[in-house]
Amino acid sequence: MDISDNSTILIVDDTPENLRLLAEILGKRGYKVRPARSGPTALASVKAAHPDLILLDILMPEMDGYEVCRRLKANPATQDIPVIFVTALSETENILHAFAVGGVDYITKPFQVEEVMARVKTHLALQQTRKELEVQIAELDAFAHTVAHDLKSPLSVISGFADTLVDLSNALSPAELADYLSAVQRTSHKAINIIDELLLLASVRREQVTVQPLDMADIVAASQRRLESVLAHHQVQISLPGCWPSAIGYAPWVEEVWTNYLSNGIKYGGQPPHLSLGAENQSNGVVRFWVSDNGPGLSPTEQSRLFTEFTRLNQIRAEGHGLGLSIVRRIVHKLNGQAGVESQPGQGSTFYFTLPANQFGSAD
Repeated sequence: MDISDNSTILIVDDTPENLRLLAEILGKRGYKVRPARSGPTALASVKAAHPDLILLDILMPEMDGYEVCRRLKANPATQDIPVIFVTALSETENILHAFAVGGVDYITKPFQVEEVMARVKTHLALQQTRKELEVQIAELDAFAHTVAHDLKSPLSVISGFADTLVDLSNALSPAELADYLSAVQRTSHKAINIIDELLLLASVRREQVTVQPLDMADIVAASQRRLESVLAHHQVQISLPGCWPSAIGYAPWVEEVWTNYLSNGIKYGGQPPHLSLGAENQSNGVVRFWVSDNGPGLSPTEQSRLFTEFTRLNQIRAEGHGLGLSIVRRIVHKLNGQAGVESQPGQGSTFYFTLPANQFGSAD
């Protein structure tokens, strides 16, 4: 059996024999098939769950295929579902009418199996490409909005201090001058960090990496070294496990995940922050890693705003978390894992991520 796809295809035909034949052809090739014997039934089926493609007969009682297609294309929620007409009508005017109401292709009965499969595969591929392009366009828009939003604040601060230094440099005491320059330096570092995060976020989607067994103790130590001065300044207490379960991933990206989680724990933990890092093998072949803090915890509403898709960053801004955790989500998803948070107000938060377990390795 040649299973090439698991896309869902809705077949609409009032003749049971035609439904069975098409369902058998497509089902043997791995497609999920949903039958409908009338136009109204087809519309109800689409409303309940959108298929990836529709094979639609024209000559049906109650409502013909033209009207079914016309209604689908008139609804913004269903207008992008590709419709291939499969019918015994072969006159030019029928074909032109099918395209006029929004069909993407036209197959005449009796059909050849190879022809049906070729057209189905072509239009599913085109549909997938269209969806990917829409995501990329949305990400570009969100990227531009995020750059403008996140960089505006630090650049405004830098500009304001620079103006003050130009206008009042002669009147400032050495101590005041040092304070102004220190503020400019801190804010510049913040702007550079934002740019680095945005570039990383974009590169994770674009790059293909080779996953390998991870030395998690070394990766966590590298993250701690990156945050060494901040950890010392906030007097952060960190508890580490004696050994780490072996997992598969890409070390530079996993280091970014730990760095983001540790940074969040520093910002939103208790005073002083106490962070507990850990990991355990799960029964489903993955390793679950986590950072627990002693902060005030998060409400369900606050939790729902974390780990937002990058395309939604211009709509939902999780204060202090949004961009960093969107990076975490993208990295972990690219490495075939999951990221999330468990928290209750007053009981701290546990930020976790999973990675595939190294089935042939041992703990670090």
